[in-house]
Amino acid sequence: MTKKLFTEAILKFTLGVLCVGLLIFAPAGTLRFWNGWLLMGLLFIPMFFAGLVLMARNPELLQKRLQAKETRKTQDTVVKLSGLMFIAGFLVAGFDHRFGRAHLPAGISIGAAAVFLLAYLLYAEVLRENTYLSRTIEVQEHQTVIDTGLYGIVRHPMYSATLLLFLAMPLVLGSLFSFLIFLVYPFLIAARIRNEEQLLEQELEGYRAYQQKVRCKLIPFVW
Repeated sequence: MTKKLFTEAILKFTLGVLCVGLLIFAPAGTLRFWNGWLLMGLLFIPMFFAGLVLMARNPELLQKRLQAKETRKTQDTVVKLSGLMFIAGFLVAGFDHRFGRAHLPAGISIGAAAVFLLAYLLYAEVLRENTYLSRTIEVQEHQTVIDTGLYGIVRHPMYSATLLLFLAMPLVLGSLFSFLIFLVYPFLIAARIRNEEQLLEQELEGYRAYQQKVRCKLIPFVW
């Protein structure tokens, strides 16, 4: 662990808390928005402790996860569109709370919170299984194909986890209209996967054989 890595991680974490909090509570016009606090807790408390674990046990993986600049045009477009999706979805959820529009029952939000936590556990397992995971699409030195664990079920289990995470978010916030906005995410992640696999087929030895062994990309028995 280095002081520079620690500082970078804390700054990005703090900035994330402030930005998400502003996007949710400013349009809501109040801090008395329990769905907003529920999402903030679900999102950032596990993230904080996961960051501490990575910093202590695998600082190289943490450094990779902090790198967010895509060099491939398609991937950069997907990341930017995903960012717009988050901004629009959080703003709409806040306004829905302020004006009482299409607010979902509390039971749906609680159920979505349970799905969110399950997805977080899946995400953590993916990080444990694959130390090559960075936020940008690249083939790293000495990288090998992983075909066990979750990678024996679907080829991109990290994206499977994020699909559950992101579709649960607007439901935790209790906003039907925000959920409709987040439904664009499966299409964005499908484009990201197709482009990523083109790179892996060309540059990662054994990946074509892995594709034949594990047929589904994202959702077991579906796609």
